[in-house]
Amino acid sequence: MMDPVQDSKNIDAHTVEGFGREWRSFTQSDLSQTDKAKIFEEYFSIFPWHLLAKETAVGADVGCGSGRWAALVAPKVGKVHLVDASARAIQVAQENLSGVSNVDFHHASVDTIPVPDGSLDFAYSLGVLHCVPDPQQAIFSISAKLKAGAPFLLYLYYAFDNQPYWYYCLWRSSDFGRSIVSRLPYSVRYWISQWLAVAVSWPLARTARLLERFNLLPKSWPLAYYRDKSFYVMRTDSLDRFGTKREQRFTRKQIQAMLERAGFGNIRFSESPPYWCVVGIKS
Repeated sequence: MMDPVQDSKNIDAHTVEGFGREWRSFTQSDLSQTDKAKIFEEYFSIFPWHLLAKETAVGADVGCGSGRWAALVAPKVGKVHLVDASARAIQVAQENLSGVSNVDFHHASVDTIPVPDGSLDFAYSLGVLHCVPDPQQAIFSISAKLKAGAPFLLYLYYAFDNQPYWYYCLWRSSDFGRSIVSRLPYSVRYWISQWLAVAVSWPLARTARLLERFNLLPKSWPLAYYRDKSFYVMRTDSLDRFGTKREQRFTRKQIQAMLERAGFGNIRFSESPPYWCVVGIKS
């Protein structure tokens, strides 16, 4: 029998293993409802819910992880297919959505999504496709599953194309550390990521919150995105960032071009963090 993950050509086994361990470490069961709703709105604020028929719309969460977003999407639609290349992630998602009836779970990669072509009314993939070997091909794979007129919400790490050069240089120095840490045994990279959350993320985020209170927050303050987020979110994202071996970043123009090549139009970018979050409509 074909294994939908082992037979995938667009997968990085080390990255999948890392994400599986991450979601077992941070199941998101401790994520507050306030944080969950706030982050959900940051991602989905540009999503055209009005295009979907609430009772019958069928969609896919590609790279579902813990299932935290599907838990909020499911009440708005007919059915959600949760797809992830990590068996551990699927297990966590099943636990988190154990009381939700209109979801199906698939241990599969982005290029082996087990639904018919042209069958989905919507799809979203948040913080996933920059970790596969070929993001463009992954977008093609998702596009093939969508009906004409179906919206696709995508979030890819940005290449700091809307930030000053010094900000980019700061990221390059941190990325050098990530390239080393992400290759260490999981237990080691876990504890390093948690130390970074304590020593770097929390001080910068809380300083940003203080500066904002006095209307003194610079536009490009590092990690200002986390100024109103809990420490749990910082810990999760620190492991996500420094525990992942494969990371690719894209400019707004590059993302638009990839979506257009895959047959998407009416492309709209969010003008607020996280960058870049974008929605396109399947032609």
